Amino acid sequence: MNLSLYKQMMKTNLKGIMSYAAGSAFYILLILGIYPSIAKNTGDFESMIKSMPEGFLNAFGFENGLGSLEDFMSGEYYGLIFIIILSIFSVMLSTKLLAKLVDQGAMAYILSTPTTRVKVAFTQAAVLTTGLFIIMAVTTIAGLAGYVWMIGDEYDFDVSRFLLLNLLGFLLFFAISGISFLISAASNDEKKALGLSGMIAFLFFSLDLIGKLSDKTEWLRNFSIFSLFRPGEIVGGNADVLQTALMLAAIGLAAFAAGIAAFKQRDLPL
Repeated sequence: MNLSLYKQMMKTNLKGIMSYAAGSAFYILLILGIYPSIAKNTGDFESMIKSMPEGFLNAFGFENGLGSLEDFMSGEYYGLIFIIILSIFSVMLSTKLLAKLVDQGAMAYILSTPTTRVKVAFTQAAVLTTGLFIIMAVTTIAGLAGYVWMIGDEYDFDVSRFLLLNLLGFLLFFAISGISFLISAASNDEKKALGLSGMIAFLFFSLDLIGKLSDKTEWLRNFSIFSLFRPGEIVGGNADVLQTALMLAAIGLAAFAAGIAAFKQRDLPL
């Protein structure tokens, strides 16, 4: 890894990374803030939820109802808003770290220094992973601090399952970032790389969402990486955490390795 490049890229992108982290922390604190009001009227909300179609509940992570704080968080935040925030981050930063630099000609300047393509690509992958880690760390800390601050001992909270939820969330977007990084590494045009990465992420999300709506469409989830991340099952203790973690980590590592190899072998515009 090129340490000087890593420091420069982190300095350049830190403000954007912290903006996503702040946004994620804000939403999770908002969810925690409104939970006591929801919990006091659980019966009314449970009745409303039971009246909704099963497919709708599955699509947005409310299959467990509102039985606990973790159930509420998994449905209200990790089932949708979390996916949107981290998908945008993964696609945007992966494109910015490689395809944008190639498109603008800045990559030629970086490669004119005493370094190699492999070191440059590995360094940019490290920046992307570090940014993702920072967002997830801030989100996790905000969730734990928010619970202590806003909830206290009034309602039970399974910290271990919350940590597992965030761990698998990190690994999910490690895999998504790896796929976006691979596309960026193979592209000369920033807009094309951004568009293709965004389209793939949206396609994965759509297939997973449609697959949740009905038993007849559930087979579509087999083609979506998002189907590996099931917040309701994780907080309910029904998920195979180890298998899911290994699969997501393997996808991410393979995609990043392929991206580095592609960047090493390809022809770059002068």
